[in-house]
Amino acid sequence: MAGTKAGGLKASETNKRKHGADFYKHIGRLGGIMGTTGGFASDKVGKDGLTGRDRASIYGTIGGRNGKRGPARRKNETTK
Repeated sequence: MAGTKAGGLKASETNKRKHGADFYKHIGRLGGIMGTTGGFASDKVGKDGLTGRDRASIYGTIGGRNGKRGPARRKNETTK
C-alpha cells in the first residue's frame, strides 16, 4: 500500500492519532521557523515593521484580489 493514495491516508490517520490532530500544522510551522531566509512563518520583524505572518496576510489579500482566474461561479450559473 506504500506510495498509493490509500496508504497516504492511512499514514495520515496514524500520524494524527499518535501525535495529535494538528500534527501537519505543527511540522509545517517548525519548517518555516527553522528556515534561515525568513519566510512567511518568521516571527522576526523586518525593515518594513512587519513579521512574516503579517506580510503573508497582506500579500495574500493582494494576490487574491488580483487573481487571473476571475470571480468564482457556481456550476449552474451562466457566464455574462
